[in-house]
Amino acid sequence: MMRLFVYLLEGRDLAVKDSYVKLKVGKSKSKTRVLKNTRNPVWNEEFVFRVHDLEDELVLSVYQFNEDSGFFNVAGDLVGRVKIPVWSIVAEKNHYLPPTWFSLQKRKSLKSTTNKDYGKVLLTLSLQGRGEQVCSDRLLYVHPSCRAENTDEYGDKCVSSQDIFSCTPPTKKILEGKHLVKVIAGRLEKLFHKNEDASGTEDSSELSTTISDNEENLAEPTSNSNFEELIEMLQSSNEQKDMPENLEGGILLDQAYAIPPKDLNMLLFAPKSQFMRDLAELQGTTDVQEGPWTWKSADKSCLARVVTYPKAATKLVKTVKATEEQTYIKANGKEFIVFVDVNMPEVPYGNTFKVDLLYKITPGPELFSIEKSAHLVISWALNFHQSTMMKGLIERGARQGLKGSFEQFSDLLAKNLKVINLVNMSDKGHTVATLQEERQSDWELATEYFWNFTVVAALFMVLYISFHIWLCGEFKLQGLEFDGLDLPDSVGEIITSAILVIQLEKVYDMVSHFVQARLKRGSDHGVKAQGDGWVLTIALIEGAKLASLDSTELPDPYVVFTCNGKSRTSSVKLQTLDPHWNEILEFDASEEPPSVLDVEVLDFDGPFDQACSLGHAEINFLKHTSTELADIWVPLDGKLAQSSQSKLHLRIFLNNTNGAETIRDYLKKMEKEVGKKLNLRSLHRNSAFQKIFGLPPEEFLISDFSCSLKRKMPLQGRLFLSARIVGFYANLFGHKTKFFFLWEDIEHIHELPPTLGTVRSPSLAIILSKGHGNDARHGAKYQDEEGRLHFYFHSFISFNVASRTVMALWGTRTLGPDERAQIAEEQQDRDEKPSLFEDPGSYLIIQDAKLAKVLSVELPVNMFDGGDFEYRVMAKSGCLNYTTTPWEPVTPDVHERRTSYKFDRSISVFGGEVTCTQQKMPFSSDSGWIVNEIMTLHDVPSGEYFRVQLKYELENPALAQGTCKCDAYVGVAWLRSTKFEERITRNVVRKFSRWSKEVLQLVEREILLATT
Repeated sequence: MMRLFVYLLEGRDLAVKDSYVKLKVGKSKSKTRVLKNTRNPVWNEEFVFRVHDLEDELVLSVYQFNEDSGFFNVAGDLVGRVKIPVWSIVAEKNHYLPPTWFSLQKRKSLKSTTNKDYGKVLLTLSLQGRGEQVCSDRLLYVHPSCRAENTDEYGDKCVSSQDIFSCTPPTKKILEGKHLVKVIAGRLEKLFHKNEDASGTEDSSELSTTISDNEENLAEPTSNSNFEELIEMLQSSNEQKDMPENLEGGILLDQAYAIPPKDLNMLLFAPKSQFMRDLAELQGTTDVQEGPWTWKSADKSCLARVVTYPKAATKLVKTVKATEEQTYIKANGKEFIVFVDVNMPEVPYGNTFKVDLLYKITPGPELFSIEKSAHLVISWALNFHQSTMMKGLIERGARQGLKGSFEQFSDLLAKNLKVINLVNMSDKGHTVATLQEERQSDWELATEYFWNFTVVAALFMVLYISFHIWLCGEFKLQGLEFDGLDLPDSVGEIITSAILVIQLEKVYDMVSHFVQARLKRGSDHGVKAQGDGWVLTIALIEGAKLASLDSTELPDPYVVFTCNGKSRTSSVKLQTLDPHWNEILEFDASEEPPSVLDVEVLDFDGPFDQACSLGHAEINFLKHTSTELADIWVPLDGKLAQSSQSKLHLRIFLNNTNGAETIRDYLKKMEKEVGKKLNLRSLHRNSAFQKIFGLPPEEFLISDFSCSLKRKMPLQGRLFLSARIVGFYANLFGHKTKFFFLWEDIEHIHELPPTLGTVRSPSLAIILSKGHGNDARHGAKYQDEEGRLHFYFHSFISFNVASRTVMALWGTRTLGPDERAQIAEEQQDRDEKPSLFEDPGSYLIIQDAKLAKVLSVELPVNMFDGGDFEYRVMAKSGCLNYTTTPWEPVTPDVHERRTSYKFDRSISVFGGEVTCTQQKMPFSSDSGWIVNEIMTLHDVPSGEYFRVQLKYELENPALAQGTCKCDAYVGVAWLRSTKFEERITRNVVRKFSRWSKEVLQLVEREILLATT
C-alpha cells in the first residue's frame, strides 16, 4: 500500500473571495480551512491519502464558502476542479512532483459558450511507501498549468496530457488501455443520456481525457532519461574544469531560485522542456526544432545539440530563422555551464556577427534547513567575424532585443519558481568594504579633536612667551632673585604666568583624555567572527542628537552591543553630539540564531570612573525583516535620550555560515537534553509555522504539541517550539488566537499537579519577567502584582515529553555558552537518573534519600494531629494558607494525608507553593510513630529536578509520660541530573534544618504560653 502526500500551498486569481478546497482520492476525502476576503488564498496545508490502485485520481475541488450553509453545512458553489491521475506521480523521478500550478476546470454550462478563467492552485505531490512495482527511471517536467483535456465537457482550451507530463512510464500502457475503455463507455453513456442525473454532483467529471489525447501519449517518444544519463556521464569527464568568466557584453540575468541546480538545469535544457515551450509561446515563436544531445568529441567530454526556430517578427525585422548551438562546458552535478552560439544570417548584416550566451547555474545561498537554491547568471557577448561600419547600430539593436527577451524569460521563470533575494547578502560585503574606506585614522581624529580655541590659545601663549624670551637680553638680579631664579617683576607677569599654567593644564587634560579614549577602544572593531554557525555582523554608522549629561560639555560617546551573553564595544568619539563611527563589529558564531540585541550608548569619563548611560535600546530580530535590519535607525530609550530624540544608525546582518549543518548540529545537541529524536520539519510545515506568527525565514520549527491554554475557559490549540520562541495558535470556529514570546522573556517554568480545573492533567506554568512579553498579554491567565505574566498549558498528550522539551530549550537559551558547553560534556559521561511518577503519592515508595539529622527535642504534644494547634504553629512559621486532609488508612499500619501551603518571603525569596504527602507508621515496638514527608516546591529555580524529604521519629519514653521525643531528618531526592546538585543540596538542607528548628521551637513556645 502506498501513501499520497498532497501539499496544497496557495491559489491565485480565483473567481471568488471566500473559498475552501475539498480533496478526494478513491473513497478518502478531506478539506481545508476557509479563507475569506482574498482571491489569492494561502493554505499551506498537508494531506495524506492511502492509494490502493494506480488508476485512482486525486480530485481537488475549490468551493465558494456560503455563510448561510445552515446546520448541515451544505457545500457552496463549485468554483473549479483539478484531476490528477496517480500514475502521473509514479512516472515522476523519485515519485515526487515539485511545486506546480494547475488551472481550475469547471463543467461547461448548457447555456454558456464562452471560455472563462477560474484561477489556479499550487500543488506539490509525493507518492511514498511500498506498493505495486512501478518504473520511475524517467525524469519528467510538469507543465506549469494543468488544463482540461475533454473539449466536450469543459469550456477551457484543451491540451493533451503530454503537455502536462512529457513521458509515460512502461506500466502506464496498461492503465491507458483501461482508461480508453472508460472513455468510450463514457461517450456511449452520454449518447444515450444515461448520466444526466449525475451532472450536478461532485464526482460528475470522471472523464478527463479524449481518445486522441491518449493515442498521442502512447505514441510520443521521450529522451529525458537518456539526457539525464548523458549528464551523469559528462560529470565524470569534466570534474576539474574551471568556472569561466562572464562574457564581456554584460549580465542579462543574475538571480537565485529555490530549486536545486540539477533541477534548474533540467528545466532549461531537458529535451522538450515545457518551460521553453511556454517561453516560445510567450515570445510568439513557433515550430521549434530541437536536435538530440550528442557527443562532439570522442572522449565524451563535450555535449551539444542544435535548436532551430523562426524568430518572431518585430517592427524593424521580419520573421527570420535562428539557429542555436548549445554546448555543455561543465556539468558536475552542482555546477552547470552552457555556452550558446546564436546565428541569424537572415537579419541585416547577419553574416558579419553572431551572439554568444553563457548560462551559469551554481549552488545558491542555503537559506533554510531543507531548501536548496540555485544561482543563475546569464551573460552575453557580440562577436564580429567581419568588419562593418554598422557595428555600433548592430550592438545597440542586439542589446535592446536581448534585454526584452530575457525580461520575459525572467518573468516566466519567477512565475514557476520561488525567487530568492540576494540584495542583503551583497549589501553586507559592500557595506563592510565601504566603511573600511570611510573610517577616519587616528591622526585625522586627533587633528579634529585638538583643533579648538583652548589648544590654539595655549600654543599661541607658549610661542609668544618663547619669542619674548629670545628677544630679551640678560636680566639683572633684583629683589630676592638669585642665579637660576627669575621671579615676576610685575602684576602683569603674574597674570600672564597664571594664564599660561591654566592653558597648559587644560591641554594636558585633553591629551590624557584622548589617549585614554583611544586605549578604551580595545580590539572589537575589525575582529573577524570565529567558528561556523549563525554570525551576527553589526555596522555602526553614526549617531544623531545624543544627549549630554552636562550642559557645559559635550559627551564622549561609545556604544556597547550585547547578544547571547557576549559584548562588543565601539571606539570612543570625543566631544560630539553627532558621532560618526563607521565601524564593523562581529559576534562569534553561535549554534542558534540570536533573538535580541541590546544596545547601550555610554559617556566615557576616564578609565577609573563609571560610564554614564546616554540611552539604550533593544532590537528584536523576530520583529524586523532582514531588509529592515540591513539599514535601520534605532531610537534610544531613557529620559535624556527621549527628550533629545537620540537615535543610532545601524546595519545588521545575520548569516548562517554553515548552512543546514548548523541546524542539524543544534537538533542533535537538543536530542541529548530532551531525550528523544528531533527531526527536521518539512519545508511546508516550517513555512506554515513562519506565516502563522509572521517570523523571518531563518526561524525553524523544532517541535509542536497539542494542548489547552488555561484562561477563563480552556482553549484547545497547539504549542509551537522553535529555537527562539514559544508560540500558541488556536482556531475556534474561525476565531483565531495566536501569540508568542521569547525564551529569554521567561523567568520561571514549573510543573503543577493535576486539578479539576485542568481535567485531571498536569499543567505547565510559564512566568515571564517583568515588562516582557506584552505582545502576548491576551494569552496570559493573569498578571501578578509585580507585573509578571502567567501562562498555563495543560492537557498534553504526553506531558513528560512536552515538559522535558520546554525545559531543555529554555535552559539552552538562558544559560551562557560556557555553562552550556560544560553541561553538554557532563551529560555525555553521566547516565540520566531515573525519574519518579507524576503522582506525589508515589514518591514515598522509593528508597529514602540520604538524610541528615538536624534536631532532637522533647515535645509535650504530638503536632501531627491536624488540629487547631498545628494550623496555628504552621501559620506563625511562615506557611500561608495552610491546609491539610484527614489521615486516611493506606494499609492497616500506614496512614496518609496531603498538605499544601505557600512559603512566606522570609523563608524563600521566591515564595512559591508547596504540596506535601505525609505517611505515618508505628515503630515495631509500638513506642511511637515515624512520619515521612515528601515535599514538592513550586515556583523555585530547578524545583522540577528534586524533592525535599523530611523524616520525623516521634517516640514516647516509658519514664516520661505526656511527652514525646522528636528526631528530625532532612534530605534531597533528585529526579534528574543537574550540575548544581551539590549547591542546591547544601542550600536546601541548611534552609530546612533552620525551618524545622523554628517550627519545633514554636511548638514549645505555644505550649508554654498555653500553660501560663
